Amino acid sequence: MYSQLGGTFPAPLFLFLAGISFALVTEKLWTKNLPPAQIARTTIRRGAEIFAFGLLFRLQEYLIAWGWAPLSDLLRVDVLNTIGISMMLLGILCWLVLSIHRAEQTRLALVLASAGTAVLISLLTPPLWTTWRPDWLPWPLESYINGVHNLGTPQAWLFPIFPWTAFAFAGLAAGFILQSEGARKREALIFLLAGTVGVAFIGASRWLDARPHQLYAVYDYWHTSPDFFLIRVGMLLVILTASYAWCRWVIGQLPAGPWTFSPLIQLGQASLLVYWVHLQFVYGRLSILPKHIQSIRTASFGLLAIFLAMLILAFLRTRMKGRGTEMLAWIRRPAPSD
Repeated sequence: MYSQLGGTFPAPLFLFLAGISFALVTEKLWTKNLPPAQIARTTIRRGAEIFAFGLLFRLQEYLIAWGWAPLSDLLRVDVLNTIGISMMLLGILCWLVLSIHRAEQTRLALVLASAGTAVLISLLTPPLWTTWRPDWLPWPLESYINGVHNLGTPQAWLFPIFPWTAFAFAGLAAGFILQSEGARKREALIFLLAGTVGVAFIGASRWLDARPHQLYAVYDYWHTSPDFFLIRVGMLLVILTASYAWCRWVIGQLPAGPWTFSPLIQLGQASLLVYWVHLQFVYGRLSILPKHIQSIRTASFGLLAIFLAMLILAFLRTRMKGRGTEMLAWIRRPAPSD
């Protein structure tokens, strides 16, 4: 069970963090008293840019695999596509709420709308993958609903709107809660409460899964079930609490110095580049290890190697950012004469 949970966890983590980041940006624009339409244009445009990067990435993958990759790979719904679509949907939701609510209850409305949308997406996922499939749509469009691609049935290895965008909406709700005045005043308590709720979600998910009767005609815990969505959100909240505790009560207690360097912050500062490059060395033709034949020990060494390589890449990217002219001048510098 735990290997399945861990193996499917990066995508929910990416989307949840995208939702929290989206809340931070929206909050910043909102406190500047910008009109809802302007906030929506800014945030939705960013989502469209991420979606365009996803399409470019699919094109790159197709060109790298030229000769054996099918043309349909250009229309595959990957996680970057879904992050972009999620951000655009988050922007639409925030625009609607901010346009309707302009009083003190606006934050509460944003939290409830975000959490409610996450729950609704989770509840609609099982039928949209089975009994309510929109198979009347062309497969490139249906694939964004349930990941059917061109294979006739939904594929668990793709990242359609249902259920994956639910994690972004859950992150949006969490982000608005964490930025509230009450949360800022009782920061430690709020994070500990989030971890407690996460543990409760995990227990509730396992309890619901063990029930003899299920709500849906076709029940698939590991792919479409709202119960599995619940356990993933619970794990995300526990990780959020653990990250806060580490930063405040471990790293935060150390004196400033090189030992306070954070690999996660460093990777986060170049996350798109790291995502783009690491896929080539993990899944692409440049894979550092042959696929499907590795032992746990060898795969662990491979994981360590790719982590360190991407950390170095992120470090170089942040150090060289904005220094292109300086580097070009150094390259063109004439060699010293003898």
